[in-house]
Amino acid sequence: MPTVPYQDPGEDVETRVADLLGRMTVEEKVGQLVVEPATGSVDEVVETVTENVDRHHLGQASPFGREDAPDTPEAMVEVANAIQEYAVGETRLGIPLLLISNAVHGNAYAKGAAVAPHNLGMAATRDPALLEEMASVTATELAVTGAHQNYDPICDVGREPRWGRVFETFGESPRLCGAMGAAKVRGYQGDGIAGDETVLATVKHFPAYGEPVRGEDGAVNELSESTFRRMHLRAHAEAIEAGGGAEAVMPSYAAVDGFSVHGTRKYLGDLLDDLEFDGFVVSDHHGVRMLHDDHRVTGSLRESTLASVDAGMDAFLDQPAAGTYADALVGLVESGEIDEERLDESVAPVLEAKFESGLFEDPYVDLERAKETLRTDDHREVALDAARESMTLLQNEGAILPFDPTVSEVFVAGPNADDLDHQFGGWSRGDNEDGVSIRDGVAAVTSGETMVTFEQGATMTESRDLDAVARKADDADVAVVAVGESQYIHEFALAEKSGETGEFPTRSQLALPDAQRELVETVVDSGTPTAVVLVTGRPLAVADVADAAPALLMAYYPGSEGGTAVAETLFGEHNPSGTLPISMPRSAGHLPTRFNRYRDTDVVGPHEHPASYDPLFPFGHGLSYTEFTVENLSLSAQTATPEETVEATVTVRNTGERPGATAVDCYVSDVQSSRVTPVRELGDFARVELDAGQEVEVTLSVDVSDFGVRQPEGERVVEPGTFEVRVAGETATFDVVEGADGCRDGQ
Repeated sequence: MPTVPYQDPGEDVETRVADLLGRMTVEEKVGQLVVEPATGSVDEVVETVTENVDRHHLGQASPFGREDAPDTPEAMVEVANAIQEYAVGETRLGIPLLLISNAVHGNAYAKGAAVAPHNLGMAATRDPALLEEMASVTATELAVTGAHQNYDPICDVGREPRWGRVFETFGESPRLCGAMGAAKVRGYQGDGIAGDETVLATVKHFPAYGEPVRGEDGAVNELSESTFRRMHLRAHAEAIEAGGGAEAVMPSYAAVDGFSVHGTRKYLGDLLDDLEFDGFVVSDHHGVRMLHDDHRVTGSLRESTLASVDAGMDAFLDQPAAGTYADALVGLVESGEIDEERLDESVAPVLEAKFESGLFEDPYVDLERAKETLRTDDHREVALDAARESMTLLQNEGAILPFDPTVSEVFVAGPNADDLDHQFGGWSRGDNEDGVSIRDGVAAVTSGETMVTFEQGATMTESRDLDAVARKADDADVAVVAVGESQYIHEFALAEKSGETGEFPTRSQLALPDAQRELVETVVDSGTPTAVVLVTGRPLAVADVADAAPALLMAYYPGSEGGTAVAETLFGEHNPSGTLPISMPRSAGHLPTRFNRYRDTDVVGPHEHPASYDPLFPFGHGLSYTEFTVENLSLSAQTATPEETVEATVTVRNTGERPGATAVDCYVSDVQSSRVTPVRELGDFARVELDAGQEVEVTLSVDVSDFGVRQPEGERVVEPGTFEVRVAGETATFDVVEGADGCRDGQ
């Protein structure tokens, strides 16, 4: 029988936390706030973690989720069990470790895992329920291999297409980003983190990261207070509040208005207090060190650590972490610059998460269960459904798609046609074998009588045997050319297959390199009906490709089952239903695109903004092999107070000859306000599936409080006046009137 309260599972969590805190030394408390990202072989990881448990009372470790981390079920389970056995059995208090991974689109650093499309592709599905299911799959595949926390979801609003992390975002709409981020939180945490198939969600990168100057990763986000709150904070807030509330938050590397988020209470602790967040805040990797190394707002690691704690930071992730932040924190407590009560405030939610997760009762994982669980048929099917629904048909001139799967010969080409690393995208293993390439997908989907020929034709930046490409394209009945970007993270690091960083992909180049464009032109010039597939993390500028090729399919980074999804879409087994979550510009010089941007002024006249300045393909664009109509828009009210919701109902009908699905986006515009407001904003969205001839009523909800404007005094107010609601080509209006609390939206 347990002899002390914290060891008794019959006691409530609050009692157990208080009892354990009362028994801990300052050094033991500090150890709970340090996250060591151990890397290397199994033996090296175990040695690093156990040594830091001894020296610094380490309470958290991140041994998974990177290229140089253990990646087989055997290795991951061995690491997890060995370090837990040491932490529990060889320390004074027997506190188990919180183990963390970085799995942003499936447990993609584990061999054999089910890997979903990256977030940009998931946003194209307009299907939060499917994303929640995929997040639950990810949580299960993480939990069985030993992880308890995931550094995800990413809720940054991607408003700078040149940025190297756009593929990790849900696009440019705060409403879409918030809804999809919230779905991931619910999927990861389920009904609570007690259990062996859930993990702690970590909402990042709070509160604004997705609009860096020049598209440079970690650069200052030069945001007005209105833009910061209207476009960025909203998305994070919805995810933080999802379900029972996210368990953790990770701040942004960036500075907002010149204030480094990692070291500024205004942009961290105060905002989280306003949101009633009660979990813990963990720094991004090197984020605290950046305060003195990069931002130069402090002079030393000690000063940076103190500034972060004052800002609301609880836990510290870095490499090495235990021997740096642990010493700094202990010294700051001993000097009285951080009092022990403040230290306890940081430690308590970490311990609470460990108790609620059941780690004190059973911190171990089972190898056989791990091997049986990774990428089961059910998990693969969820990832495949996600890839299917993400497929976004941008162009289909002459209705050349879908191709006939019984044609005699298909020619497949391109640097992304037969490369799983490119298809998986960043934050994935670099030698992927467990997946279906586009080339293999085409071979599987076409008939047994169909010959599939292949010629790469180009790397990312270099042409390869275009004469052979021309010959094979000429012989084929149809052609598929898969171009785009390679795998990368952050500032395009790790794109080794395309050469050194500085070569494509880069933030200075959104157009495809010459070699890839020449490949497309060579195939199209053969006269063979050609579909170009974009496997990419960003909305590339492909006006020339769109001019050359009749069909253009946006596949994003579609994950392990992406080749099947692409092939099924091109050959008609799947009817595309994806919808762009971010506008695709005509060129880098056309940035920023007009959608979700503030109203411009036509100083001389309408010719100041001709259509040629608009996106090549705007947010919300996506074609189908069937036709849909949207009619009979009606609103639930003609007037509303700022606290109310107005429902917009439309009739959606499939007027074509085959089943299909479509997104129904509801846009809202403030007709007149005291501040310049966006041209239009996404108020709500839905996805509907209809058989040929079927119709359905769809109801979308407009939360009036979302459309407040910031007053000169700083108060955010929904102003009285007329708001226009638009769904497809239908429009209606409602008027905002004074409510019981005036027109303040409470934010």
